Amino acid sequence: MAVEGKKKNKKWFLKLRSKYRLIIMNEDTYEKRISFKITRLNVFIVMATTAIILIILTTYLIAFTSLREFIPGYMDVDLPRKIYELRLKADSIEREFIRKDVYIQNLKNIISGKEIVDKTEQYPDSSFNYDTIRLIRSKEDSLLRAEIESMDQYDLKFYESNIFFTNETSGANLLFFSPLTGIITNEFNPGINHYGVDIVSDRNEAIKATLDGIVVFTGWTLETGYVIVLQHRDDIISIYKHNSVLLKKTGNFVRAGEPISIIGESGELSTGPHLHFELWNNGNPVNPRDFITF
Repeated sequence: MAVEGKKKNKKWFLKLRSKYRLIIMNEDTYEKRISFKITRLNVFIVMATTAIILIILTTYLIAFTSLREFIPGYMDVDLPRKIYELRLKADSIEREFIRKDVYIQNLKNIISGKEIVDKTEQYPDSSFNYDTIRLIRSKEDSLLRAEIESMDQYDLKFYESNIFFTNETSGANLLFFSPLTGIITNEFNPGINHYGVDIVSDRNEAIKATLDGIVVFTGWTLETGYVIVLQHRDDIISIYKHNSVLLKKTGNFVRAGEPISIIGESGELSTGPHLHFELWNNGNPVNPRDFITF
């Protein structure tokens, strides 16, 4: 029995090596076109090699190309990077909203005569590794710091000039339009918190924009009545108080010389029809008479 089994196994192996001829003929003329000598072993090797190559190619396409995104369970290979970029943009938008809120609040403080406070948070630059920075304060640095901190940072002489116009297009180079023609009854005096000039004119006179700009605030306050605030180029802000009627709304764009309100005496601090006019640059008041002839 064992000898017969060995013969069968040997016969099966010999069959794998048996040679065959594959002939491809023309069906009409029976002319031989192609002829191959093959064995069962060769066919098996070719099929196994083809299957292995197909498996390798499929694995490569799934692992290293974007085709993997179409297979359920696989996520976008760029998704983590996109999430990180969206997070950075969201943080930037949040910081901009905070700065805008502080900016609007400071405008309200300017109108009501309150102190300007910067409450914006300072965010470190994420592109730098601050953990490796070691600051060593020298003796000269400490002396200079003490000297600067001891100076009077509220020296009023800075309000008497156009020092705040530091941009390439300074206030001296801008053509300011007179908002109202009349008589100045109260001068610019930061020492008593009077950050503008009071101009008396006829009733129902139109008040005009001093520069091209955008209306960033229109409203009513108990002390100054109807108020309109314009934002101009180079961080310049003009404020018009005690109006009787406002002709523009927040968000409107106005040209220099365009009527924006009507003179009035609204508000508790008004004693008659007049315009209280202020000019601010970079959050600091400047004397309008240095730039405008009323």
